[in-house]
Amino acid sequence: MTTEKSGDYLRRSLELLWGRRERPTRGPKPGLTLDRIVAAGIRIADAEGIDGLSMRRVAAELGVGAMSLYRYVPGKAELLELMIDRAYGMTDGSDAPRDADWRTVLRTVALGTWRMYLAHPWLLQVNLARPVLGPAAVAGLDYALSGLADLDITDHERMGFVTAVDGYVAGCARTHVNAAQAARQTGISDEEFWTAHGPMLEKAMLSGAYPHVAALAEDAFAVPGGKLFEFGLERLLDGLEAFLAARDAGRSGGGAKDA
Repeated sequence: MTTEKSGDYLRRSLELLWGRRERPTRGPKPGLTLDRIVAAGIRIADAEGIDGLSMRRVAAELGVGAMSLYRYVPGKAELLELMIDRAYGMTDGSDAPRDADWRTVLRTVALGTWRMYLAHPWLLQVNLARPVLGPAAVAGLDYALSGLADLDITDHERMGFVTAVDGYVAGCARTHVNAAQAARQTGISDEEFWTAHGPMLEKAMLSGAYPHVAALAEDAFAVPGGKLFEFGLERLLDGLEAFLAARDAGRSGGGAKDA
């Protein structure tokens, strides 16, 4: 998720994430903790986005000198990795039963991820294609896989299930967050935005060129983003369930034929 390519960056980040990096021992008694620094970074990013995050800004939030932070974390890139992993704690299913069926587990993971993105929209500004995996992220993946453990599918298919759900959630969250931010960024409310479309759209609908759009009910688009997300999630899970059913049917049919 960072442009830095050095092995040192990866090593430092992994040591911090997994608690292998030595804590400060020299100098005055530490008045900070890594947890406090990470929490401050998250507060800033939640309020101001990634662009507002800097070591100097975090230091000001904590009321300390910027140099004191470097005794705990080497720089902004490593701090961001710690923040990301802290946020992923919302996806580990810690408040859900461990004996749930696969569909319930994936739904729980999806809802936790949805809440994570809405609580920390700055995550959508970060390239998560190659995350530096920490304990919370691995725990979230482990919980998702726990629901798939008893399914007769390959490991590639297990990861396909997880990736499909994760990609769906990220896409929906991005749309939802962007919509919520649009009014603040443009100064134009949703009502003003759609009212401005009124005259042109009315003429377009009366032209007969767009019969299917014109046939929609007036409140067709007045569905909360959360409801749309939940509807799509259930249909995605339906599709995965259909895949399992087709796989089982194919195996049963093949067994009967061979017999």
